Amino acid sequence: MAEKYENKGWLVAFAGTFINLALGILYTWSIFKVSIKQSIESKAVGGFNWSLDALNDPYSVCCLVFAFSMILAGKCQDKYGPKITALIGGILVGAGFIWISQTTSYVSWVAGFGVLAGCGIGFGYSSATPPALKWFPPSKTGMIAGIVVSGFGLASVYIAPLSTHLIGTWGLQKTMMFFGISFLVALTIFSRFLINPPSGYVPQETRTGGGRNPAGAPLNYATTSEMLKTPAFWILWTIYFIGAGAGLMIIGSVAAMAKKSMGEAAFIAVAIMAVGNAGGRVVAGTLSDKIGRSYTLALMHGFQALMMFASIYIVRNEATGPVLLVLLATFIGFNYGTNLSLFPSYVKDQWGLKNFGLNYGLLFTAWGVGGAVLSRVSQMLTARSGSFTSSFAMAGILLIVSSLLSSLVRVIKPVRPQPGRMVKETLAMRDVTV
Repeated sequence: MAEKYENKGWLVAFAGTFINLALGILYTWSIFKVSIKQSIESKAVGGFNWSLDALNDPYSVCCLVFAFSMILAGKCQDKYGPKITALIGGILVGAGFIWISQTTSYVSWVAGFGVLAGCGIGFGYSSATPPALKWFPPSKTGMIAGIVVSGFGLASVYIAPLSTHLIGTWGLQKTMMFFGISFLVALTIFSRFLINPPSGYVPQETRTGGGRNPAGAPLNYATTSEMLKTPAFWILWTIYFIGAGAGLMIIGSVAAMAKKSMGEAAFIAVAIMAVGNAGGRVVAGTLSDKIGRSYTLALMHGFQALMMFASIYIVRNEATGPVLLVLLATFIGFNYGTNLSLFPSYVKDQWGLKNFGLNYGLLFTAWGVGGAVLSRVSQMLTARSGSFTSSFAMAGILLIVSSLLSSLVRVIKPVRPQPGRMVKETLAMRDVTV
């Protein structure tokens, strides 16, 4: 019977991955932004009439709403389960894209893409990883988290060329309608496969003595208030803010950066970056199971800082060929993707699974704030200077800081429940059907 239950873990993991393959359309914003910018500059009747400074606003708002909706979505996931949470996400994403397919209004795009779709992405994303992690032992936490969230990063591989083709054929508005209907259907179907383990289920490795996290500490079930009182949470929040913000800043503008040397084929840079993004999630998650989360995080953020400084020369140099630009996008995407598998793994290691949905939702606000703030600052700097140099320099310095900060998390011991409380909460876990 146990073997039958454990086999369902891979079904849940792949269902979550496919849900993220739809929600990852967020990373294709740079394709939509190019189309909107062309409409603004053409000054066509009925076209987009926005300020160039505001081009990233729907994307920035979407990142922010996505992150903060993870708090509510996490609570919904913990209480009502992943199926309902994912279904709500599908409805909201579909409604948001269908709305913006009918308008060029700046306010409507901020509300439709930024708020509605952002909230839907938050609900869908929060429903994918927790049920998958519950089916597997602690030694596979990084790998499983990496596989599930890789779908979000990999989405642009098909969405970027598809978007370019559809926009060229049907225009931006009809393309948004197509995506809205498609993602609503996709999330409705795959949400049915998101199931939690039965009450009392314990993964095989945990039953045979493997139920310890990579640091050797017993798993614990800290409440949200306990988590917020630990220095580890706020250090991780700061590191996440920097790592996510720096990556999203580039992801939101990669098509514009590639357009000079690649022309209409700029979508290739977006698609290849997505491959790096997805690969980074799986590789870093698996590596962190072996050498530890903090060492992996410090390594990746240090490498990302080098990529930012290298970008100053590569993007500014008019002689830069498309191959070098694509390689740069791949490495930046790879390093950014590591954040999305390492931080949920950190939350499970440090504070356990009982309140995982809400606890990770609170930490994930760093992703949204970082994306919104650094994307907006980058767009303003670029609009005023006409280059990405200052944005890359800012991101590089911040990433050096975050790489150094990651060493502090290693020496902070995870919260452990008191002896009497551990028994009560372990019994409570058996009754939780989230």
